[in-house]
Amino acid sequence: MTARVYQTEGIIIKRRKFGEADRLLTIFTADYGKVRAIAKGAMRPKSKLGGNVELLTHSQLMLARGRNLDIITQAQAIDNFLPIRDNLELMSCGFYLSELVDTFTEESVEDREMFDLFLNTLRELSAAMEGARILRYFELRLLSHLGYRPQLQRCSNCGKQLQQEINYFSPAQGGALCRDCGYPDMGAKTLSVNALKVLRLWLRCDFETAKRVKLNNDLTREIKNLMRENVKYVLEKQLKSIEWMDKLAAEGGINGNTAANASDQQSSP
Repeated sequence: MTARVYQTEGIIIKRRKFGEADRLLTIFTADYGKVRAIAKGAMRPKSKLGGNVELLTHSQLMLARGRNLDIITQAQAIDNFLPIRDNLELMSCGFYLSELVDTFTEESVEDREMFDLFLNTLRELSAAMEGARILRYFELRLLSHLGYRPQLQRCSNCGKQLQQEINYFSPAQGGALCRDCGYPDMGAKTLSVNALKVLRLWLRCDFETAKRVKLNNDLTREIKNLMRENVKYVLEKQLKSIEWMDKLAAEGGINGNTAANASDQQSSP
């Protein structure tokens, strides 16, 4: 029989008010995948759970299984990722990562590899204080892990080896296209030689190597647009957090205490 009480570590990826003082949380856990649980009394000022179940907190949790929703009985924060919380632009990146994980996963499906990727990405975001390369690396590795690895060595249409020249990229075709196949494809975007090199490297390297790659503004923008189109195609929708993230980027980002209240604004049901 399944134990009624269980322990696991998890990252809070969504929360909303539930009743007068409770929180309904969505947690991506190391051992049980995505679970939903109630944190009773978490909104009360003296709650022992409160600060340990904030959005984007990595915590050790004890839960009791319920008929419909599990109940969090104990929680101890392992990492609050404070540098992210003190920077509204980084918070927007964190919300985007959480929305990606939430949207791409089903409840109660254990995926330790994705949990480790998500946790390491939050750590890198907290340490690096910039999100562009980290988000793109996460998107690419997430898609690859879930079976949507883009073809970047040969043309996705004709199979010809890609040449060191401007090629094309088509999410609908599953990756890069040669010039002959890409030019007639109205949905394909141009893929520069440098962008292709970066994407190929990121598919096989670790975070430390990925961080050392230098990207100018044009290359950063190109890879961002390509990856966003790929994610949008796979999900068949645009994620809500992108609009807020783009707005902050256009305004140059906002640092300071305003980040502390952002989680309530972004914690949609």
